Amino acid sequence: MENKKIEEVKNLIEQDKSTVTNLKNLNDLKVKYLGKKGIISELTSEIKNIPNEEKKNFGQKVNEIRNIFNDFYKKKKEEIETDILNEKLSSETIDISLPATKIRQGAPNILEKLIEEVEEVFMSMGYDVVDGPEVEEDKYNFEMLNIPKGHPARDAQDTFYIKGEEILLRSQTSPVQVRTMLKGKGEIPIRVICPGKTYRRDDDDATHSHQFMQIEGLLIDHDISLSDLKGTIDVIVKKLFGEKVETRFRPSYYQFTEPSVEVDISCFNCNGDGCHICKHTGWITIAGAGIVHPNVLKMSGYDPKNWSGFAFGFGAERMAMLKYDIEDCRIFYNTDLRESKFFDRKEAE
Repeated sequence: MENKKIEEVKNLIEQDKSTVTNLKNLNDLKVKYLGKKGIISELTSEIKNIPNEEKKNFGQKVNEIRNIFNDFYKKKKEEIETDILNEKLSSETIDISLPATKIRQGAPNILEKLIEEVEEVFMSMGYDVVDGPEVEEDKYNFEMLNIPKGHPARDAQDTFYIKGEEILLRSQTSPVQVRTMLKGKGEIPIRVICPGKTYRRDDDDATHSHQFMQIEGLLIDHDISLSDLKGTIDVIVKKLFGEKVETRFRPSYYQFTEPSVEVDISCFNCNGDGCHICKHTGWITIAGAGIVHPNVLKMSGYDPKNWSGFAFGFGAERMAMLKYDIEDCRIFYNTDLRESKFFDRKEAE
């Protein structure tokens, strides 16, 4: 009797196999045979009613039927799921030959790009790039640069003082040079550039800003002269504005250098013939520079009898305005993305 039931269930499974066309049919069939009240489950529950000598044989046959159904279920499920996936891939095919959606890209910050370009040139000449605090002490920003109390540069109308007359927002990156010299303790040569933000009380307009980026350089060694300074400046201006650009020095005055000079370059736009960029003079002033004042060397621990050096400084905004023919420095700090079209990405890279 039990063997007859087993055979009937086998035949029924074979018949039901042909009725499966989707996952729902397959799962319904699983419930029919393996559910709590399923056909195979009921056969398993009947084992307890079978004589002991027949239980082993009957149990083996029930397990055989269970394995037959499970193998069928697993194989059929994989087939149906594969068919569903293939149909989905076929219906959702993407033509990868079509052009992609154009994503607007911005341009690198023009000031950062110019500063990085200058840094690369100076590093190739053995200079280190150093930085310092933007909130500075008066003694580093003025006193140790040979700018005594009472000097016009210390006027509250020109400087952002934070606490009395001792703490301020640095008006130049020169304090970084002072701190570097103090670390040298008057014993080692120095070759650094100091790019960074500086602050001065000024009305913002097309050519002025209360905040601006400054790039200063300092070299301390033995027997340094103006010719060393001129050669160094010449290298950087040729890199920025072209090999044909010439450099000239004009006498000037700064508290921390002696002698002091204004640095001019021949106009890269008109080659000295005169245009709107050079204001029809053929020359453009780009920086201030000079030989480090003996007093500055002394205050920083360097004996001016054995050591000498040069220093220079120029504004990154002015250099960028000249290089890219920009007429308003406020563009550099404008959040209007339409301004980025002036800074072509290929040029910036």
